[in-house]
Amino acid sequence: MADITQRTIRPEPPSRPERVFELNTMGTVGDAARPLSIPERILQITAVRRLLVLAVLCIAWQAYASYLNNSLLFPTLTETMEALYDAVVNGPLVERTLTSLQILLTGYAAGLALAGIFTTLAVSTRLGTDFLTTLTAMFNPLPAIALLPLALLWFGLGAKSLVFVIIHSVLWAVALNTHSGFTSVSPTLRMAGQNCGLRGISYVAFLLVPAAFPSILTGLKIGWAFAWRTLIAAELVFGVSSRSGGLGWFIFENRNQLEIPSVFAGLFTVILIGLFVESVIFRSIENVTIRRWGMQS
Repeated sequence: MADITQRTIRPEPPSRPERVFELNTMGTVGDAARPLSIPERILQITAVRRLLVLAVLCIAWQAYASYLNNSLLFPTLTETMEALYDAVVNGPLVERTLTSLQILLTGYAAGLALAGIFTTLAVSTRLGTDFLTTLTAMFNPLPAIALLPLALLWFGLGAKSLVFVIIHSVLWAVALNTHSGFTSVSPTLRMAGQNCGLRGISYVAFLLVPAAFPSILTGLKIGWAFAWRTLIAAELVFGVSSRSGGLGWFIFENRNQLEIPSVFAGLFTVILIGLFVESVIFRSIENVTIRRWGMQS
């Protein structure tokens, strides 16, 4: 019996002192479940990281402008903020900004509507696909600002000309990305939708649009950026209508008067609006659509 017990009990393997860890030190050696510190938790927040980037850029701006010490070339951040405050409280900056946004939203909405019509025709018929592909190849490389002379000739000096060039800048970028997203939808999903009775507008609205929404959202972002840049550039050239211009004309006027801090205040306003649209509006759309649907991590 003793012989059987000795044969069944195996001796423990020899221990290596350099590989033996005490239990109270395991929390500091490769512990994947270690709780994050407070600074690490704060840095996990996307808004905090972006604010840190903006803070670094502002510090660099202030340092370089102070070193240059020439307000006519590059005003400091404090001078720009003072000019921005004065333009908002006592100047026409708010009115000019609202004028630009009104024109921008009008042209952006019209461009999106036309892009939706073109892409719907493109996925419905082969002729519509050829039509959209040909027009995109022709007009997408054409800068919208190059159409300013024609816009002046056709619509005169005013908001209609601005809306026209904005539609051109939005239409092709959104249509191209949307059509690319539609064509990337898997054939299996297409056949499943058709088997469920989806045809025409319902086929596009309830199957293609949700499946291709990441590409569509990218097109919306690109179209917004193109529209914003085109509007500011167009207003720098002919942004006056009934003695009231937009944000681009505000920048142009102050440049002529050598009010460079006010010029930077106008540019800073353009940047702030772009950050708001990207970080708040488009980010919210992403959170309630493609992130919730599991299309993006």
